[in-house]
Amino acid sequence: MGGTILTTPFGFNVDITFWVQLFKQPTSEVIRSVYAIGGWTILALIFFWMGSILWVHYRQGKYTKNWQWVLLAVDVPPLYIQSPKAVEQIFAHLSGAKVGPNIGEKFWKGKKQKWFSLEIVGIDGYIQFLIRTENEFRDLVEAAIYAQYAEAEITEVDDYTGILPHHFPDDNYDIFGVEFALEENEAFPIRTYPSFEYNMSKDVVFSDPMAALLENFSRLGVGEQLWLHIVIEPTSHHWKEKGIDLVKDLVAGGGSHGGHHGGNWLVDFFSSIPMKIAQELMNVWNWNFEAAEGGHEEEATAGKVSELTPGNKTVIEAIENKIAKLGFKSKVRVLYISKKELYNPGKCIDGLVGAFSQFHVQNSNSLVAHHATLKHYAFKNYRLGLVKHHFVEMFRKRKIKIAGNPYILNIEELATIWHFPLPFVKTPLLQKAETKRGEPPMNLPLETTSGHLRMRRAPTPEPSVEIPSSLPMGDEPAIPPEDLPYG
Repeated sequence: MGGTILTTPFGFNVDITFWVQLFKQPTSEVIRSVYAIGGWTILALIFFWMGSILWVHYRQGKYTKNWQWVLLAVDVPPLYIQSPKAVEQIFAHLSGAKVGPNIGEKFWKGKKQKWFSLEIVGIDGYIQFLIRTENEFRDLVEAAIYAQYAEAEITEVDDYTGILPHHFPDDNYDIFGVEFALEENEAFPIRTYPSFEYNMSKDVVFSDPMAALLENFSRLGVGEQLWLHIVIEPTSHHWKEKGIDLVKDLVAGGGSHGGHHGGNWLVDFFSSIPMKIAQELMNVWNWNFEAAEGGHEEEATAGKVSELTPGNKTVIEAIENKIAKLGFKSKVRVLYISKKELYNPGKCIDGLVGAFSQFHVQNSNSLVAHHATLKHYAFKNYRLGLVKHHFVEMFRKRKIKIAGNPYILNIEELATIWHFPLPFVKTPLLQKAETKRGEPPMNLPLETTSGHLRMRRAPTPEPSVEIPSSLPMGDEPAIPPEDLPYG
């Protein structure tokens, strides 16, 4: 039986009979044969990849089982004048929690990066600023706050999320949640606090963006709660490479916006491939390589910064300012919860979504409502219950990677969204440190009052009393009054 021999110019022959016979078969047979030859390797790689993910998830579950989370309530003096720059420095301090586990620590120990949750809680109109952290970084958080707010009061409190029902629909409570995402590529910045300064005559007036946010918290009545969570996780500097590439594209004349939840850039990329291939084939067929050679001249002409429009120059400057500062993986979420007879999320959720619009910048970026607990057309009651349960788990565990990937906000953007308001922001029920704290006299009796968030206390062991073994049955030992446990 004769075969097909291909003679090469290098002095040896190649038998390609197998491949000739293979591609003479129908397309379905060719696919089946190729799969039988090497297609199983693709499945093996897929199963190996899935197995590695499950293994890492299992090891991380064992690693995080012993984590101890603490919730810290932060109060600052009411007349303490400090710009959001101070909170920006707090976030820069928190970047010290960055841990880079190597391959062995990740796949064997399950080591992973710990995160923080910056929170504003409104309970019956009472407003409290909180920070949730793992116990290992409690000292780091307190040191960062005291370095900028020396007279602040930091108190550990119980986790207020215990009120959340575990299943929906619930007989007593109902919720409405919204998760925010960046509308454009994360390299584009949002509007930050330096842009909220206005020149009024000779004075510079700062329009605190927290005023618009806290106003919605102050509208709550008894039986209503509103929670704002900003979950942040320290990360490496690799995210800045996107900004550098984007600046290069803008200088070269390209650089379109790519939304956080949009995939148009991917569609455009694949749809342009056939046109590029056809163009290259025509150039080869006509022995025409002038287009390729002339492209360098065109690229060099488009790469002149002096020819950029004023708008592009402003955008490039904003991107460079963002990547010049530290960044965190971030997620912004809002949850409204109340008893069913009082359920009215529109009174504060709509205003809060509108308040986030103040961070919008034309031709740059903005925070928009990306995911919410809304009804769906198919199986709306069942799916709505699942979505609400999903939101409850996000808020209870403060997970950052649930409901989409996180996005990068730098420390200036974070300080714009979450900072202690200036004294002129009128929020009567915002908890503040009343007076400067000092060392009390020895043996001074103290009295505390309970608020909406209970101070967390360690359990006190009851005093034990030793009973002599020689005591007759039925007799009770005499216990001094000062040794009696409190009832």
